[in-house]
Amino acid sequence: MAWPPVPPGEGCEECLALGWTWSRLRWCTTCGHVGCCDSSRGRHAHAHFASSGHPVALSLDPLERWGWCYADELFLVESP
Repeated sequence: MAWPPVPPGEGCEECLALGWTWSRLRWCTTCGHVGCCDSSRGRHAHAHFASSGHPVALSLDPLERWGWCYADELFLVESP
C-alpha cells in the first residue's frame, strides 16, 4: 500500500462542512472516512469510531507511518 493512503476529498469531512481547520487527518480503514485527529478541535476521527464502531484509522501525515485501533487503544506500526 502507498503511504500515506490517498484519501477521498479535501480533508476532514465534518470540519470542511463547519468551516473549521484541523491538525492532522486520520483515514478509516473500514469505510474510507477522513476525520481530524484528537488534537484537532472536532476530534472527528474519534467521533466516527464512536458512531460507527470502525476500529482502525491510519494517520494521513506523510511523516507518521502508523495507525490506531480505537477499540483496543493500540498503536499499529508498519514493519520494515
